[in-house]
Amino acid sequence: MPELNRLKPQPDHRFAFLQGFLERPKEVGSIIPSSRFLERRIVRAARADTAKLLVELGPGTGGTTRALLRAMDPSARLLAVEVNPRFVGLLRRIDDPRLVVHHGDAAEIGAALDQYELPTPDVILSGIPFSTMAKGIGRDILHSVHDSLHPGGLFIAYQVRDRVESLGREVFGRARVQTEIFNVPPMRVYRWEKTA
Repeated sequence: MPELNRLKPQPDHRFAFLQGFLERPKEVGSIIPSSRFLERRIVRAARADTAKLLVELGPGTGGTTRALLRAMDPSARLLAVEVNPRFVGLLRRIDDPRLVVHHGDAAEIGAALDQYELPTPDVILSGIPFSTMAKGIGRDILHSVHDSLHPGGLFIAYQVRDRVESLGREVFGRARVQTEIFNVPPMRVYRWEKTA
């Protein structure tokens, strides 16, 4: 199945992404999906090729989801947690048995893992815009991420603004930061490793 997906043309959901931004600008971080350059950077930062379980928060229309699936091992799993029902419908069209799409809140990762009987994730990724949400909600999400990861697990957040860095420092400590300039807008990729 993964080999076949590499050969298929990827769907273009830019209009659906723009609609999602216009309807819910606080939930969608950009007016267009991530570039392939940003997707590659995220996949490398997450070590997606070696992870057994990844959780993606706010996958949107699924561009990064598809990039992760292309990189993942055939035995790995990906749980995509999305709050926007329009995006959930698009994500559920991705034909890959490794993908589980959950319509729900990013602060409830543990409940989603339990619902699908999934183990502790190696990596959690987030494209949700921390800069547009109340700080308390952002902290709740970050604590949910921290509590869900096993020691040594990675949290990757790709963001336009730096609020996630200051909130993440309270929960995880200092982040490693890279910038992907070949994206509209340019995006920072923050990476934390959960310590024991």
